[in-house]
Amino acid sequence: MKRSLSHILGIVSLALLFVGCTGAPIVSAQENLERSGAANGVPGFPTEFRGAWSACVYNIDWPSKAGLSASTQKAQLVQMLDKMAALNMNAIIFQVRPQADAVYYSALEPWSGWVSGQMGRSPGYDPLQYCIQQAHARGIEVHAWFNPFRASPNKNKYASASHISRSAPHLVKQYGDYLVMDISRAEVRQHALNVMMDVVRRYDIDGVHLDDYFYPYPKKGLGDFPDGRSPSQRRAYIDQYVSSLYSSVKGTKPWVRVGISPFGIWKPGVPSGVEANVSAYDQLACDAPKWLRNGWVDYMMPQLYWRDHSAQSYSKLLSWWRGQGSRPVWPGIATSRINSSEDPGRPASEITHQVQLSRTVGRNWVGHAHWSAKALMQNRGGISTQLSRGAYAYPALVPPMPWIASAAPPVPAGRYSRGRLTWSTQDASKVAIQVLSQGQWIPYRVVPAYLESVGIPTSAEAVAIRSVNRYGQTSAPIVLR
Repeated sequence: MKRSLSHILGIVSLALLFVGCTGAPIVSAQENLERSGAANGVPGFPTEFRGAWSACVYNIDWPSKAGLSASTQKAQLVQMLDKMAALNMNAIIFQVRPQADAVYYSALEPWSGWVSGQMGRSPGYDPLQYCIQQAHARGIEVHAWFNPFRASPNKNKYASASHISRSAPHLVKQYGDYLVMDISRAEVRQHALNVMMDVVRRYDIDGVHLDDYFYPYPKKGLGDFPDGRSPSQRRAYIDQYVSSLYSSVKGTKPWVRVGISPFGIWKPGVPSGVEANVSAYDQLACDAPKWLRNGWVDYMMPQLYWRDHSAQSYSKLLSWWRGQGSRPVWPGIATSRINSSEDPGRPASEITHQVQLSRTVGRNWVGHAHWSAKALMQNRGGISTQLSRGAYAYPALVPPMPWIASAAPPVPAGRYSRGRLTWSTQDASKVAIQVLSQGQWIPYRVVPAYLESVGIPTSAEAVAIRSVNRYGQTSAPIVLR
């Protein structure tokens, strides 16, 4: 713990309360006892999804260059996860299939050249497995990010003999320089499902995440995508796929979350006044509101990459999305556009403002994700510094999934002595720790349950610890003095 307890106390005292959280970030022990009549007076641990995308395609985030040594790649990944842990973030959206390839050991698709330097060549280790190991050690979830139907962002890019564009070219369509699997073919949809379920079964991931590339974005002068299908037929294919993916994941590992990140505007003019040059519904076959209403996702993460005061108002869009269903809507925020050519002059304060809006606008559990991790690593415009001093001053748990039946984990057994906390748990993946200082309960750390011991500042008057299971549910706390 780099900061002193008194320093944290000063920061947290200024923090705003979360709307939808299980409790305030800091509550006087006496006040809480009087208000709730609880035996131990411990407030609930805060909940908020705090994620970041990490893209390997074009080496946007990680690794910094294709073909680096395994040790260099590992060091870069650890550096990124250390930064996220220092910011009290709790989820990485890790790209594992950018173009019908694999950032993990696979018998179904070739190794990704974005990592190894050439498609089909092994990087010398399993990046996904290493990411899971290192992220979980820091209390960070891993959501495996798949592009479901892209074959290649450029037809001239090298593809290995086992890549679908060469092994089954009849299943691939060309759209400009872009290669896309023919989604109208049942074997294409089944293959994508098989690939994702292979990862669900073999890896200890916390989520399956799909991006916005279902059908390709329209390109000027190219006309319609060359599959001869109507928009309604295409939507039916994608609807069937999304529904099948959700039921397959839940039937195999129900605690694994399914999330989708669609283009942030469903249709131009929806909600009223919002402008857009593309219709996700008509042109991308993406009927994301339907998936929310039908419960085919555990969270929706629309890409709300625009400023709040614009023709694509962030808060207006967020309010609309959060009115489409009862499952969480966690907006994607374009942190990478701080001081960028895409949005000249965008200040870091626009991002911190959007983080606060994600806590207050509409309904659903609070949460958001940054596009992308690189901007946080660079501290672009001072954004990481601002988050660490404000919105992320204390840790939070990923919100639970109450729509999935699961018993809360048992209360842990524990002992606190001379600045050391030890515990034992059952059916827990993590433990959430709070400390009592100057009569106030402070969220202190979220760590893997298997650690069984951590250091605690000797100035702490008491410690509360609760178990957290894979569904995000928490036990009652046990208070140790």
